[in-house]
Amino acid sequence: MNVHLIAIGGSAMHNMAIAMHKKGFNVTGSDDEIFEPSKTRLAKLNLLPAKEGWDTNNIHKGIDAVILGMHARADNPELLKAQELGLKIYSYPEYIYEQTKDKTRIVIGGSHGKTSITAMILHVLNYHKVDCDYMVGAQLEGFDTMVKLTKEAKIAVIEGDEYLSSPIDRRPKFHLYKPNIAILSGIAWDHINVFPTFENYVEQFKIFVDLIEQNGSIAYCELDEQVKKVSESTRADIKRFPYAVPANKIVNGTTFLLTNQGEIPLLVFGDHNLMNINGARLVCNQVGISDGQFYEAIQSFKGAAKRLELVKKNESTAVYKDFAHSPSKLKATTQAVKKQFPNRKLIACMELHTFSSLNENFLNEYQGSMALADEAFVYYNPHTIEHKKLKAISEEQVNQAFGGSNLKVYTNSKNLLSDLLKIDFKDKNLLMMSSGNFDGIDFKDLGDQVVK
Repeated sequence: MNVHLIAIGGSAMHNMAIAMHKKGFNVTGSDDEIFEPSKTRLAKLNLLPAKEGWDTNNIHKGIDAVILGMHARADNPELLKAQELGLKIYSYPEYIYEQTKDKTRIVIGGSHGKTSITAMILHVLNYHKVDCDYMVGAQLEGFDTMVKLTKEAKIAVIEGDEYLSSPIDRRPKFHLYKPNIAILSGIAWDHINVFPTFENYVEQFKIFVDLIEQNGSIAYCELDEQVKKVSESTRADIKRFPYAVPANKIVNGTTFLLTNQGEIPLLVFGDHNLMNINGARLVCNQVGISDGQFYEAIQSFKGAAKRLELVKKNESTAVYKDFAHSPSKLKATTQAVKKQFPNRKLIACMELHTFSSLNENFLNEYQGSMALADEAFVYYNPHTIEHKKLKAISEEQVNQAFGGSNLKVYTNSKNLLSDLLKIDFKDKNLLMMSSGNFDGIDFKDLGDQVVK
């Protein structure tokens, strides 16, 4: 098979290229900019394009499949030539389906928790040496790539993102995977630039559930009103497995699951992680993993990267970073840290970084989302708003949107960092939440300075 990837440098796309190469395919690609770690990883396998930019000479009749990444545009010259030649063009999710259509597909959907649940399922299957293909949205410890596609594996574990598939395919990615086993973790309005109303956003999850294969199943968080409504309106042939927060206790900063197999100590914590564990268990049960086997494996699960990830700690302080950026995620993550360490104060920082979070029409959704923090800092960069071609927002607008007397707003990350380092962190925890990096804050260095 000769496969060409347009926009090969992306996080997901370069992992796809590596997976295809390992499967024995002849892989080529192009991109107008390729950053680390994609550059080094592609170069190591001789998959790095000889030069940056688009070149119509890359496209010829000998190509069996063209895979189009989201970074490319609809008028991309290589895409136009592929269309002209009548080549088979796939979006990234379409090709994942093409390579897994004869397997049992486990698809993890939801506004939050997708990567964590996917990571949990993969950790358990890997622990018990169950071979599977996969596609996950973050680099996981113990896994070389974010994508694995083989001929041999009978199971495929796929993180089902609701964002658009490609510049020429406006369907949400998770509409293309057609799960045999689905899981739905939560529905909280996101991607306002694509789904302008909450109702429109919820509709995408209804479609996802309708696309479950005949006699398939869905595990779903019954504590989420929208998830419950969507999941319980499924066809009669779909088996339903509701889940909630499992029985647990916290002892000296460690969470234990209280199960019929005894008390199970965990390396992760927080109600959202506990719910994710419960959902992952129900999914693993359906591919032959018993509860006992699941609990044995999950004890060594450290969490997915940037999902309540411990940066540094000492006996009285812990520094965490988290991918949280939507209102529901901020609330869940701050609550988790407060509950886990009831005798410590919480300093919580978040960055408004995504299109939705920087949109003045969406800002009020953040009301009360950081109320549980003892001190809350919100940072945004006005230049990011300009770059996204959004209407400017003021510090006062942000302050009013979040509400509460515990909040301070920053538009300069150096000032934020300076103020953080003035705090005495004895008996306090620091939580940094963003899908970015606060415009250059080195979390490791910050952690070292906070706990020293």
